Amino acid sequence: MARFDTNRSAEMEVFVRVVDFGGFTQAARKLRLTPSGVSKLISRLEERLGSRLINRTTRKLILTEEGQAFYQRAVRILGEMEEAEREAASGATPRGRLTVNSNIPFGMLHLMPLIPRFLAWHPEITLDLVLTDTLIDLMQERADVAIRVGPLRASRLIARKLGTSRMVVVGAPDYLARAGTPKTPANLAEHRGISWTFPRIRGGWPFKRGDRTEEAVPPPVARVSDGEAARRLALGGVGLARLAIFHIGSDIESGRLVPVLQGYNPGDREDIHAVYVGHTAPLPARVRAFIDFLAEHVRVSDPALKRAENGRWKLVR
Repeated sequence: MARFDTNRSAEMEVFVRVVDFGGFTQAARKLRLTPSGVSKLISRLEERLGSRLINRTTRKLILTEEGQAFYQRAVRILGEMEEAEREAASGATPRGRLTVNSNIPFGMLHLMPLIPRFLAWHPEITLDLVLTDTLIDLMQERADVAIRVGPLRASRLIARKLGTSRMVVVGAPDYLARAGTPKTPANLAEHRGISWTFPRIRGGWPFKRGDRTEEAVPPPVARVSDGEAARRLALGGVGLARLAIFHIGSDIESGRLVPVLQGYNPGDREDIHAVYVGHTAPLPARVRAFIDFLAEHVRVSDPALKRAENGRWKLVR
């Protein structure tokens, strides 16, 4: 394995300039070095390579066979280095592949409507959008940004808050007509619930009882892998579900889903964050553009619920 030497590219550049300008003095003038300094760099390069690259005469420099081969390769390498630096510097203009991971409800309701505008503003970005409620490792999945709903685990990721949403227990009108409306959290034992196939931070559903918060949950009749599946089963009258208002607000206002046990609702919220890796290096322009775009255009409010005169629940912002 070649040794690590931060001066190797400098030696290579000096050698190429000596050849291009035809002498040590001319190269030294262009590089703002002394002729003796240039001579020492070339000698060090030849010593490290174990080959003479230049035959020096009083009138001109003549490349050896090894020097000619090294010169051609060095020109190509230096050109590639300059191109790499130009591409990195062009990061000031958002471009390249952007990988975004989001849970399904937020992705469908809030990201998808905004994506056409974002891509129209940044035509040099190519988007990979993955919708899943599975919690991913950004480094392992090579994702640039992930949308997290709920409490954030301790990590070295940077989080930018996009909004917050209250939680509510709901059921479809036909389910409540068959099973009855629970009056207290204890009644949930007599109902059917929609649960998750993956572990949740909280085991049961929280309810307030005086100054305390207690947990209760109906026996699950179905377990699903994402919030949209839970919503659809609740709409289909399968059982009760506990979901965020940002996800089911329109279903509540239309009467397709009915909140229950609101008198026991502790008012807890789930925060929504965009998380990304940003501690080790400057943030790529494509990632910064997307984060700033979300912060400006995502509108997730935290409305309260109020029962209207006709008995239907309304969102109060």
